[in-house]
Amino acid sequence: MPLIPEEPQIHESVPGPRASSAAGRTASTPRPVPGPGPRPAPPRGAPASSARPGRPGPPRGPAPTPPNPRAGAAKPTAQAAPAPQLQLIPAPVNGAVDAADEAVDLLLDSGRAPEDVLVLTVGEVHPWASHELSFGEQSYWAQQDAADDVFYADASSDRLKGRPVVVVAVNGGTDETTARALPAAMGLAGVLLVVCGDPQRINTVLGTNA
Repeated sequence: MPLIPEEPQIHESVPGPRASSAAGRTASTPRPVPGPGPRPAPPRGAPASSARPGRPGPPRGPAPTPPNPRAGAAKPTAQAAPAPQLQLIPAPVNGAVDAADEAVDLLLDSGRAPEDVLVLTVGEVHPWASHELSFGEQSYWAQQDAADDVFYADASSDRLKGRPVVVVAVNGGTDETTARALPAAMGLAGVLLVVCGDPQRINTVLGTNA
């Protein structure tokens, strides 16, 4: 039986802003503005003007633009959560549940906590789930909320909650059902998704679903 590989360490690399140095530009020296020249003397009898000629001052350039404190601030980039690792265990339809049970045993033996594991079936429900449902749905789903043990459920249920490891047994169902169940299971898995079933069928279904 294939062993489940160890979960890879995920290293996130956050790209930082890259600063580019702009080539320096030589500022052109503004030409001086000439001041007013000597004024002609007013004709005799005319009143003297009280306006005094202005004096030439230093040339004025454009007003400096105040620095924008946000201009150089790097905007944080949102990073998508890494996709879980996918492990495929070949198994016939009538042996997919047994393969899923063996996968769970390997996970627990390797140190994975029982409350980290969710087991889904695409066809007939798992015997454990069928037994627990005989006591009523309220007590059955309460075990999922308690999160203190491995939980078994139908892959088509809309009440499922994600866990770090999801094991799917493709033990029946139509291709359409499988095509919906596998992406949904991928969304529920935090770090590892184990699929037990016919590899040719699974690859075909995923290929048509993509």
